[in-house]
Amino acid sequence: MPKEYRSIREVAGPLRMSSGVENVKYNELGEIGLPSGEKRRCKVLEVDGDHALVQLFESAAGINLSSSRVRFLGRGMELPVSPDMLSRVFDGLGRPIDGGPELIPEKRMDVNGTPMNPAARNYPQEFIQTGVSAIDGLNTLVRGQKLPIFSASGLPHAQLAAQIARQATVLGDHQGFAVVFAAMGITFEESNYFVESFRKTGAIDRTVLFINLANDPAVERIATPRMALTAAEYLAFDRGMQVLVIMTDITNYADALREVSAARKEVPGRRGYPGYMYTDLASLYERAGRLKNRDGSITLIPILTMPEDDKTHPIPDLTGYITEGQIILSRELYRKGITPPIDVLPSLSRLKDKGIGKGRTREDHASTMNQLFAAYARGKDAKELMVILGEAALTRIDKLYAEFADRFEKEYVSQGYETNRGIEETLDLGWKLLSILPRSELKRIGDDLLDRYYRESGIRSDAV
Repeated sequence: MPKEYRSIREVAGPLRMSSGVENVKYNELGEIGLPSGEKRRCKVLEVDGDHALVQLFESAAGINLSSSRVRFLGRGMELPVSPDMLSRVFDGLGRPIDGGPELIPEKRMDVNGTPMNPAARNYPQEFIQTGVSAIDGLNTLVRGQKLPIFSASGLPHAQLAAQIARQATVLGDHQGFAVVFAAMGITFEESNYFVESFRKTGAIDRTVLFINLANDPAVERIATPRMALTAAEYLAFDRGMQVLVIMTDITNYADALREVSAARKEVPGRRGYPGYMYTDLASLYERAGRLKNRDGSITLIPILTMPEDDKTHPIPDLTGYITEGQIILSRELYRKGITPPIDVLPSLSRLKDKGIGKGRTREDHASTMNQLFAAYARGKDAKELMVILGEAALTRIDKLYAEFADRFEKEYVSQGYETNRGIEETLDLGWKLLSILPRSELKRIGDDLLDRYYRESGIRSDAV
């Protein structure tokens, strides 16, 4: 029976200092008992001799130092897991909040996970179709990858996150596909939007949701992504499923980390964030991947809002170092009514070449992707030139590129949040847009592919 201590000596925000404790370990769970019989959960953050600094998961209201007691449970935080987790909604601490019954666990897993041996990792590969052309066609997501979405305040990252969660699939895979969705620090309206969006489309049947609201304790926000990744590890490596983890918003998570760090009176780093934030984010992101001799995989899409649209802010900056690329949302495109407003030129998937081509998507994917990038970049330059010098200063080819850039944004990038485009449809749309340009301009595509696909587009042979 765990020993109880009536020795809570000091209070600082969500932190409590207990003295006279014995055999207490870092990250150990504890319970603070109130005179009313209510219990509040906590965990050990620091041990110094017979002193233990504990962090509350719930509100500190009503805790009386003289009459409250704390007992340590001899184990770390665990998540009960079972195949029945699919279609369920949990709070940030893994407790059901959808009105359904308590989970009967197959086992309990440590939420901090087991570190992956780098030598046991498999290289990320195999195409994951999100149904979003700007991602599938140009910045392809592959199985086992970490591909963040960089957004900003007021941009529709929530709609894009829900769309990807509803539509994502691994083509030709006969194994199960699941989505683990973790929302941190969101409003009740946003929470209701996510849950209802998944229920309406039936996507909730393959989804596990962890919801942490803005008025929930900051400490619970820190636990939420670890709960989600633990559920993903169980589904991927115990059940052999292909799991896509979507986490929004990492900025709210980092702010909670800063809040707890300030309460501990730690020396702050950049912008007041703790100096160990890189390590902390890496401990989350690096839980994604593929393992040798295991069928399952974890693919991760963390979503973060860049404060003041600043890419050099510590959160996007550190995330960019750890992950394999980024999808960037543009405020300029959003104002033009482009949905989703994905800015394809600064966006990058470093592993896209591992998931495309013959046998994965289509043999023309890589060539058309490069040609679309090049044509769009030149089209944007032509439009800028048009603003400065006027349309009359442009050559006929420049005007074609400017037309291409406009139609590319309106037809290829902008598809709304309800349209699910297959990769074949995305590639065919790319050829349709390239038909605006004369064949002589398509220098990044081989003649064999041009002979096969360019004519099928109905291209004008007299374009110049």
